[in-house]
Amino acid sequence: MTIRPASTERLAAYLEAHRPVIDAALDGYLPPPEGPIARLAEAMRYSVFAGGKRLRPMLVLLASDLCGGQQAHAVPPACALELVHTYSLIHDDLPAMDDDDFRRGRPSCHKAFGEAAAVLAGDALLTLAFAIVAQPPVAHLAAPLVTELAHAAGHGGMLGGQIADVEAEGTGPSAETVDFIHHHKTAALIAACLRLGAIAAGADEATLARLGRFGRHVGLAFQIADDALDVEASSKQLGKTAGKDATQGKVTYPAVYGLEETHRRAAALIGQALDELAPFGPSADLLRDVAHYVVSRNT
Repeated sequence: MTIRPASTERLAAYLEAHRPVIDAALDGYLPPPEGPIARLAEAMRYSVFAGGKRLRPMLVLLASDLCGGQQAHAVPPACALELVHTYSLIHDDLPAMDDDDFRRGRPSCHKAFGEAAAVLAGDALLTLAFAIVAQPPVAHLAAPLVTELAHAAGHGGMLGGQIADVEAEGTGPSAETVDFIHHHKTAALIAACLRLGAIAAGADEATLARLGRFGRHVGLAFQIADDALDVEASSKQLGKTAGKDATQGKVTYPAVYGLEETHRRAAALIGQALDELAPFGPSADLLRDVAHYVVSRNT
């Protein structure tokens, strides 16, 4: 499959229109930096508002839009996903994990606030995420939203991939291991973005399943592209230390397959993802743009 450039103008317009909505909602959900928890709140806000792409919450909104949902019902799970993602980055950067001093071009949370505050900030963001999807205006959907989020973020998803990633360091390249890590650590949460948006819109099971498959393919391609960028991009482009995967003996797609095959596999996954969108016609064009973007980006 040929990867075409994403429609950056269309994506940029959607982001410009919707990112302020997500940021305003996040600001309202996060505690103010005052009183006895001031430092904890500062660490939470420092990481949430560190300049991320907001790709995951945008996927929630796009899935909801595609299924005819209301934005008011999509924003809470979108924010919850972003908080879970941010918590994972805070913990991933800790010395006991990937030990990275930089994230998104500035000091990691534990470098700015200390390890204890970083651990607690991550814990607080994760806890808050579940509160958000269990209260109005989506309280009537609390059970499916909480279940979906917990499965994607827990031992059957992201955390299962994270422990496999940690334990695989220095063990040598393994196709089976890298597939398990990437399916669980990254693809599970991105698939949840699509499914949460669809759940918030009241989509049927067939639509949930189709969008979930799209999300898994895109999520795996996203992580494969990240593996390649760690080899090919600079620290300035990445906003974090480049080349750390090889230094730490990480099990990655380039380590297993080489760069050329890595790029081929990412392209093939995008082809599979786009196949899942065929029944939606032109109404899914923004999701198609996202799919192309994740493997054509350079940051």
